[in-house]
Order: sequence, then C-alpha cells, then structure tokens
Amino acid sequence: MYFVGIDISKFKHDCAIIDELGGTITPSWSFSNDREGFSLLKEVLDGLEGEKKIGLESTGHYGQNLKLFLESNGFTFMEFNPLLVSRFVRSKSLRNTKTDSIDARSIAHYVMTVEYKPYPPSFYHLDKLKSLTRFRDSLVRQRSRQLVDLTNVLDQLFPEFKPFFKGRFSATALYILVHYQTPERIANMNARSYESLRKLSRGRFTMRDFVQLKALAKNTVGVPNDYLLDQMNILLELYSQLDSKVDELDSQIKECVQGIDPPCLSLPGIGELSVAVILSEFGDFSKFQSPSKMLSFAGLEPGYFQSGQSEFTGHMVKHGSSQLRYALMNCCLPLITNEPVFAEYYAKKRAEGKPYRVALTHVAKKLLRVIYTMQTKNIRYDPTMIR
Repeated sequence: MYFVGIDISKFKHDCAIIDELGGTITPSWSFSNDREGFSLLKEVLDGLEGEKKIGLESTGHYGQNLKLFLESNGFTFMEFNPLLVSRFVRSKSLRNTKTDSIDARSIAHYVMTVEYKPYPPSFYHLDKLKSLTRFRDSLVRQRSRQLVDLTNVLDQLFPEFKPFFKGRFSATALYILVHYQTPERIANMNARSYESLRKLSRGRFTMRDFVQLKALAKNTVGVPNDYLLDQMNILLELYSQLDSKVDELDSQIKECVQGIDPPCLSLPGIGELSVAVILSEFGDFSKFQSPSKMLSFAGLEPGYFQSGQSEFTGHMVKHGSSQLRYALMNCCLPLITNEPVFAEYYAKKRAEGKPYRVALTHVAKKLLRVIYTMQTKNIRYDPTMIR
C-alpha cells in the first residue's frame, strides 16, 4: 500500500510517496499544473503496484482540474482541511520549517493516520454548487458595496432621503432615484407619479408618505451638482447589473439543487439557496464520523479549555466557512416559524435564559444534527424522528 501526498499550488504541485512503513518511495518532486504534468503523475502512479491512497489539501479552485483528472483516470483521493494537516505537523515536530516538498511529505504521512474516505464520484456536482454559491456571495457583496457608495453620495445630494425610507433602499426608493434623481424633480412629482409608486409598493407607499417626501425634497439642505448625479447614476446602473446577475445565478443554483434532490431539501422553510451552501461547503457527508465533527467543521462548537483542576468552554471557535455558518443561522428563523419541533426547542432555550443569538445557535446545532441523519441515511424529513 502506498500513501501519496500532493501539495497544491497555482502553477505546479508537489508530490511525495511513502509506503505503509513510512519509508520514502519517491523523494518529493514537482509536476506542472497542465496536461504534461498530469500525465507525468499518472505515469508514476501507474508504476506503483498495489493500493494507492492519495491525499490533497483543500485549496479552493487550484486543485479542481487535478481532481477531475484523477477521477477520470480511476484514482480515488481524499481532501483535507489544511488546518488539520498543520496541527498534525506541529504535533510531530517543534521545528517551524515549511516548504512545498515538506508539505507534500506531511500530507502523505497524514493520510496514513486517518480513515481513508475518498471523494464520491459525484463530487463535480458539489464543486459546481460551491463555485456558484461562492461566486454569488461575491456578487452580493459587490452589490451591497454599491449601496454603501450610493449612501455616501446621497449624504451630499439629498441627506433626508435614506432616513425617510428608514435606512433601507427598498424597491420604491430605488425606483424614485432612477426615475427622478434630483431633489427638485422629486419635489415636482405629480399624481401619476404617486399612482406608479403606490402600485410598485402594493399600497404601502401612502399619499401621506408621498406628500412628506416631496416636502423633504423641496426643503433639502443637499446641494445637487453634476458630478454627484453622474456618480449616483453609475452606482444605480452597477447595482441593477449586479442584481440581475445574482438573479441569474439563483436560477442556476436552484436548478442544480433540484437536480440533486437531497433529503435535506425536504426540511420545512429551507430553500434551495441555503441547501446549496450547506451541501457544497460540507461536501461528502460520509467523511464526518458524527454530527459533532460537522459542528466543529462549521465552527459552531464552543472552544474547550482544560488545565489541571480547571476546565471551561468558551465562545464559538468560528473556524471553517463563514458562508456555511451564515447559511445555517439563516435557516433558523424559517424553521422556528414553520416547524413546531424547532419552535419548541427555541422556546425551551429562551426559557433557560439563553440570549436570542445563543438560542438561535442551539437551533442551528440541532438543525445540523438532523441534516447529518437525513443525508447519511438518505431519508426525508419526519418531525416525529426528532421529538
């Protein structure tokens, strides 16, 4: 049996191979991140008679093509959180030495010490979801940035505008900025303008609101000028473009999740976007030995400290994917609203004196334990199984 460690980087990868006794089969060597390099790796692996266990560190998209190449050529592989490998190395040596070749040997030795759980053949679909959800998150952050910059412009152009809308850029607020732009034009809006705004807001924008906004525009302390108007128009256009692209990604993500049809999609109140993040960030659920391992992976477990007679738990460690934690926490309110079992659990934690956020975190942990059972046993949600 052979243990293969591959340290992933952008332009080349380092490989080390050891046997089951820890003896070096090949000194660490590098191969390029292209067809020639991949073919060289295959030639070396094909020359090894016996079982081969291959380990890689999770390094974002840099290793994607290599993983697809390994799968297409019949090789299995296991991917690790770099933090786990780093801790393993520190437990073996006090020396603070790091090179790519040393990393490759460390990965090979780490593969020897853990249960080998290779990536499932369907990993491509999960990687596709991860790429889509992370790209969506990036666009959402950019979209939010446009609103921050838009606020800065309005602070000079019409400082009373955003407070009037309670600090939010609602669809009605954005419509007014796009179609009327300046305080002067907003102050001169007519009955036809009001009717358009009333329909857009489904009646929430009242005549009283209309009159009040016109008065604020007429008496604003803001000073309109051309360069601020140009900036506002650019920001509104960028926001609209990003919003449209986010909608397109939402459709792709939902279609992908519906094609996979995972058991956790049957949870009440949880939609495809949240499920997509949970599935793609966790990956293969079978690689986790228990729900507690998943809690640790998601950074939802409290830190634990023990020394001599003293021991205590601290705040959540918050390692792992922030997107994953956000998605899990974001699922809690719909669950509490739509599912009595989770509502009762939340009420119980609040009755115990837990603050709002802490109680929600407990709900997220319970949710994760339920998801683990559903995914590993391939069963649909049944509230009776968790009472």
